Amino acid sequence: MKLARFVALAVPLTVAAATLASVHAASPEQTERGTGTSATAPTFNKDVAPILYENCATCHRPGEVAPFPLLTFQDAAKRAPLIAAVTGARQMPPWKTEPGHGTFLNERRLTDVQIATLKAWSEAGAPEGDAKDKPTLPRFPEGWQAGEPDQVVTMGSAYSLAADGQDQFRCFVLPLNLDHDVNISGFEFRPGNRRIVHHAIIYIDSTGTGRRLAAQAKGDSYRCVGGPGFSASGGALGGWAPGADPRRPEPETALAVPRNSDLVVQIHYHPTGKAEQDRSSLGLHYSEAATRGRVGMVLVNRRLYIKPGDAKYIVEASAVVPQDVDLVGITPHAHWLATDMKVDARLPDGTTTPLIWIKDWDFNWQGQYRYAKPVHLPKGTRATPKAPS
Repeated sequence: MKLARFVALAVPLTVAAATLASVHAASPEQTERGTGTSATAPTFNKDVAPILYENCATCHRPGEVAPFPLLTFQDAAKRAPLIAAVTGARQMPPWKTEPGHGTFLNERRLTDVQIATLKAWSEAGAPEGDAKDKPTLPRFPEGWQAGEPDQVVTMGSAYSLAADGQDQFRCFVLPLNLDHDVNISGFEFRPGNRRIVHHAIIYIDSTGTGRRLAAQAKGDSYRCVGGPGFSASGGALGGWAPGADPRRPEPETALAVPRNSDLVVQIHYHPTGKAEQDRSSLGLHYSEAATRGRVGMVLVNRRLYIKPGDAKYIVEASAVVPQDVDLVGITPHAHWLATDMKVDARLPDGTTTPLIWIKDWDFNWQGQYRYAKPVHLPKGTRATPKAPS
């Protein structure tokens, strides 16, 4: 296959202290006010429900990652001040990229008008409105959202997480048991327990190293932080984080995977206050019609020497694209200390193409960003995470 597409991974750039703010839900008295306001005030049924259904219900529905649903008037009205506050601060919906630094599919941005509507609705006492104005509830696909996979691989045994303690990073080895080479055109990660699975990154291992590390740990998994604990021969297949929508497989582009390869799935778990178990799965799509290859480029600098009191520590890294490619997506990744990430592509002609900028990195929202249109990068382009100007 001809190499023509890749997904890039970015690194943290600026490290500084962060301040978190909290807001409170509506009191019962405020919720009860929601039945009578001026005729010009926005109502849930006519004005607010369409905003919530289009932008929030993907996560704020039963069985998903959000802590409460936002499908009914009762769901939303008692949280009207909270909704107004977090949308006004653009904390919700969670979309971290800055406008003008990449155009991405499925951008979760509310317009100024939508934000003003939610605020006015809250301030008016969260009126319900006329039932005939309410839109139909959104319908979401059940089962595998990216289509029925060609192969499903599942953790060998459930992982038990203690009620309390530190977050856990664990690598699970999932054998593919293939006797021939394959081309993976898509995948879907299905967390077994959404209450504790923070995110997952999937690596391809054709060397058996993951198996050996798991055997040393006397099981089918082992502790790992910042990667699988070795240089994965097949690179990274991709990842999952809450709110991520699985992509439909693209048969014409695929990742070549040698026979006898294993998947090594790094999962980040966070305790909930009670003992939990997880047994996550992966659905894989194969293609025999692939004409273009897919590969990941990782930009990373692990040399972190942060002096005490340094509130703006800069980390930079870069890499040169070895041939013409179409950049289909980018996945910034960092941990608790990072606050700002910016990645540009400096083309051979000296021009610069902005790829992504996240000014307020939040470890809890590790998005994968797919470009609305692939970004063409000629051979010799230097991809550069850089200090924000």
